[in-house]
Amino acid sequence: VQLQASGGGLVQAGGSLRLSCAASRSRYSFSGATMGWYRQAPGKQRVMVASIVPGGTVTYIESVKGRFSVSRDNAQNTVYLEMNMLKPEDTTVYYCNYKRVHLGMDYWGQGTLVTVSS
Repeated sequence: VQLQASGGGLVQAGGSLRLSCAASRSRYSFSGATMGWYRQAPGKQRVMVASIVPGGTVTYIESVKGRFSVSRDNAQNTVYLEMNMLKPEDTTVYYCNYKRVHLGMDYWGQGTLVTVSS
């Protein structure tokens, strides 16, 4: 499975961005995977920002609740991260992840940089 993330860029504080992550079509289903968005600041561990399981249940880290929204389009093999009310501390590289734990599958996209200016 190959993941292609896009949508990062430069935005002023309070602005919005929408990240997309498209998975290549393969014999492994997209709809059966837990899709996640992670971010990693320089010198720090990669942390999960938001995730969405096959059934649609979503999870967010506390710092983005009420501002970020994760969704998926299984027909398009794509997961989205809508980011609103962006803050300078949201600045970093964002990665999408495809995970099917019971199959031992764990794939990462290439990362997309989000920069929020104050």
